[in-house]
Amino acid sequence: MSQDEHPITQFRRWLSAAESEGIRDHNAIALATAGPGQMPNVRMVLLKGVEDSGFVFFTNYESPKAQELTTGCGAAFVIFWRELGRQVRVRGPIERLEQHLSDQYYASRPLQSRYGAWVSRQSSPLKSKADLVASAAKAAARFGIDPPRPPFWGGYRLRPLEIEFWSEGRHRLHDRFRWTRRTVSASEWTTCRLYP
Repeated sequence: MSQDEHPITQFRRWLSAAESEGIRDHNAIALATAGPGQMPNVRMVLLKGVEDSGFVFFTNYESPKAQELTTGCGAAFVIFWRELGRQVRVRGPIERLEQHLSDQYYASRPLQSRYGAWVSRQSSPLKSKADLVASAAKAAARFGIDPPRPPFWGGYRLRPLEIEFWSEGRHRLHDRFRWTRRTVSASEWTTCRLYP
């Protein structure tokens, strides 16, 4: 790990190494959110893009997660690769992804997953699995082989203000480095080593 490397570049290297190692769901992040005055929530989501400007994931805009992303002051995630002895923590404000980028990603998903986006009222009570399967079948009949992206589904971008890298060391003498910047538009990052 180098303190001189840009943190997004370092993240991409570590993510690529995890993929090369064949780690299942190497892009699974634990995403934490909280609305104003609410208890924190955390859940696993798949990181679908690492841009120079931030980290991209997708969800239902009407879900509790999306409501907290909209009303809260930002979000945080952690990604952990046990096999590599590495972890990254990220914090920052959230913005909705541009519609054309959400459209592009939605079109790249497997067809059954696109139907699923139409029928899932994410985190709402569901009477039975059979109801969900029947709804997906109705969506398939309605949209055929080219369903449009639902207006209530799309992407978010976490714009990092803080990125921390942790690398496992012997005898719990781990390496930890934290990069911070004042604003999401600042190109300069400050880095420091942390006690494990």
